[in-house]
Amino acid sequence: MRLNARLIWANIGLVAAAIAVILVLLPHDDKQSYNYELNQPWRYQLLTADFDMPILRDSASARQMRDSIDRAFIPFVKRDPSVAENNIARFRKAVGQQLPPARARYLSDLLAQAYSRGIIDTKVYKSVHGGARGQLRVADIQDGANAVQTIDARAMLSPPKAFEYIDSAYHAGLAGPEAGETLDKDVARMLGTVLSPNIVVDSAADFKFRQQEYLTVNGALGVIKKGQRIVDRGEIVTPQIFTNLNTYMEIAEQNHHDDTSTSYFLVGQGLYILVCFLTLYVFLYIFRSRFLSSTKNMVFLISFITAFEIFAILMFEYVANGIYFVPFAAVPVVILVFFDSRTAIFSLLVTVMLAALVAVYQFQFIFMELAAGLTAAFTIHTLEKRSQLLRTALFSFLAYLVAYVITTLIAEGTLVTFQWHIIGAFGINAVILSFAYFLVLIMEKIYGFTSTVTLVELSDINNPLLRRLAEEAPGTFQHSMQVSTLAAEAARAVGANTQLVRTGALYHDIGKLDGPIFFTENQHGINPHTGLNPETSAHKIISHVTSGLAIAQREKLPTVIRNFISEHHGRSVARYFYNTAVNNAPEGTVVDKSKFTYPGPNPQSRETAILMMADAVEAASRSLPEYTPEAINSLVDRIIDNQEKEGLFNESPISFRDIQTVKETFKKRLSTIYHSRVAYPELKGGKPK
Repeated sequence: MRLNARLIWANIGLVAAAIAVILVLLPHDDKQSYNYELNQPWRYQLLTADFDMPILRDSASARQMRDSIDRAFIPFVKRDPSVAENNIARFRKAVGQQLPPARARYLSDLLAQAYSRGIIDTKVYKSVHGGARGQLRVADIQDGANAVQTIDARAMLSPPKAFEYIDSAYHAGLAGPEAGETLDKDVARMLGTVLSPNIVVDSAADFKFRQQEYLTVNGALGVIKKGQRIVDRGEIVTPQIFTNLNTYMEIAEQNHHDDTSTSYFLVGQGLYILVCFLTLYVFLYIFRSRFLSSTKNMVFLISFITAFEIFAILMFEYVANGIYFVPFAAVPVVILVFFDSRTAIFSLLVTVMLAALVAVYQFQFIFMELAAGLTAAFTIHTLEKRSQLLRTALFSFLAYLVAYVITTLIAEGTLVTFQWHIIGAFGINAVILSFAYFLVLIMEKIYGFTSTVTLVELSDINNPLLRRLAEEAPGTFQHSMQVSTLAAEAARAVGANTQLVRTGALYHDIGKLDGPIFFTENQHGINPHTGLNPETSAHKIISHVTSGLAIAQREKLPTVIRNFISEHHGRSVARYFYNTAVNNAPEGTVVDKSKFTYPGPNPQSRETAILMMADAVEAASRSLPEYTPEAINSLVDRIIDNQEKEGLFNESPISFRDIQTVKETFKKRLSTIYHSRVAYPELKGGKPK
C-alpha cells in the first residue's frame, strides 16, 4: 500500500501532537515537579545527587534529640545585686512604720538572708529541681574568653519559697509571748512585693550555649556524593529519605543548579513514546493497511490512546494508587466493537506500555493490565448486548486479582504485604469497565462509527422502518430476510463482519418502498412495466438505490448501512431491460448503456461484495424451474462469475479464495432451503378408518 503525502503528513502531525500532550503532562526530572509524601512510594525514576550534599537527621529524630538536650540543659544565670539592695531598703523603710524596731530589723535580716541564698524565677526553680540536677551555670568573660562556672543552686529559692522561708523563720525566731505570731497582713503584702528574683536568666549566654549543643543535632551524619542514589522508583519515602529529598531540593534551588540531565530525560521520554506509536503504525501498515489509509480511523485510534494516557497520568499525580482505577481493559473492548480483535489487542499493548512511564512498579503494572485487558478482549469477542460488559468486568477483576497475587509472590516471596485497598481499586476499575457501553456511544457520536450493539438494535425486525417494509413491500421484506441469512452465512465462512452483513442486507432494498409494485417480488398478476419502454422501466428499477439512500438519510441510518444500499448493485447494468432495449432498437441504433447502469459505486468492502453476490443469487434462484444440486450449482457459478468478469469486485478487498468460499456456502445453503420433499401418498379405498 502506498500512502499519499497528505495522509503521511496528517499522521506525522497526529503523532507529534499526541507526544507533545503526553510529554507536557508526564512527571519530569526537574526539582519543581516532584510531588512526594512521607511513607508513600517514590513515583518517579531513580533520583541521584547532582552534587555533594549532607545527610541531615530526619525531623522526628532531630526533634527527639533537641527535646533531650532541652531536658538536660543547665540554664545560664547572672546575679543582679541592685535588686537585693533596692528591695531590702524599701522593705526596711516600709516595715519600720508597721512593727517595733526589733521585729522590723529581724524581718529585714531574714529578707537579706533569702537574697543572699539567691531568689530565682519559678520556671528556673523547677528546672533546677528537675532536669538541671540542682545546678546552674554562670558565664564570665575573662581576658576576652568565656569562662563558664557551674554553681549549686539547690539552696536558691523561688519567690513563693522565699516567702515560706521568711515566714517560717520569723515564727521560729520569736520567743516568749510573741512566739507563734503570724505576719501582719500588711507586712505580708509588703514582703510579697519585694520578693523578686535577683538571679535572672542570662539570655545571651543561654541561647549561645544551647545552640552550640544543638549543633550535634543539626550537623551532618554523612555525605551523599555526586552520582550516588537518593531514592529509587517504588521505594517508600521514610523520614530519613524525606529529609534527604528536602535537603536536595533546597540546595538545588539555592544554587540554581542547571545542567542537561533534564533535557536528556525529556528526550528519552519522547523517544520512548515515539517508538510505541511507530510500533503501532508498523503493525497497521503490514496487517491493517486499509485502516491506516483512513484519517478518521487514525484520529480515533491515536486520540483514544492519548486520552487514556492523560487520564492515567492525572490519576497517578493526584490520587493514591490512582493508576489502578484507570480501566485499561476498556481499550480493547471499545476498539474491538468498531474494528477487530487484533487491532484491539495491539492497541492495548501500546497503551499499557505508554502508561508504564508513570507506574511505580512497572513489571507488576504491565503484567496486571495486560492480563485484565486480554481477558476482556477474549471474553467479549463481539459486543452485542450490554449485559456482556458485566461478565467481562467480572472476568477482568478476577484476572487483576490473580495477576496481583502472582506478582506479589514474585516480588516479595510472601503474601504478608498483600494490600486490600489495591483490590478495592481493582473493584472500582471493574465497575467503571462495566459502563464502557456509554464510552462506545460517545465514540459513535464523535467519529460516526457504528458499533455492533447498534447493528444488533437495527437488525430487530420490529424496527419501524423494517415493519414498514414488511407491510408495504412484503415480497421485498422476505427477499431481504433470505439475503440476510444467506449473506451472513457466507460472511461467517470467510471471516467477515457477520453482524454488519446481516444488518446491511435487511436495509439494502428499502428504496423499493417508493413504488414497491414495480418489483417482481411484490407483484400479484399485474405488471406495471407492461406498456412502458425499457428505459423508463430501467429508471424505475435503478431509482430504488437513490430512493433508498434518501430514506436512509431521513431515518439517520449509519454510513456503513448506506454503503450496502449504494453498493449492492455497484455499477452493474439492469440487464433485462437493457437487453430488451437492444433487441427492440432498429438495426444500427446504439442504445445508451449508461441509462441502464446503476449509480454505484462498486463494492468497497468484503461485506458489501458478499451482499452483492447474495442478492443476485437469491433473486435468480426464485426463477429456477427445478432445484436440483446441479441447477443450483450452475446458477451460483454463472451469476458470480459474470459479476467477477464485469469487474464489480475489483475495488473491494475480497480475494478469489473468499469468492470461492462464498460460492460453496451459497450452494450448500440453497440446497438446504430448496431440498426436495417426500410426496405424501393418497389413501385408497374410501375414507380412513
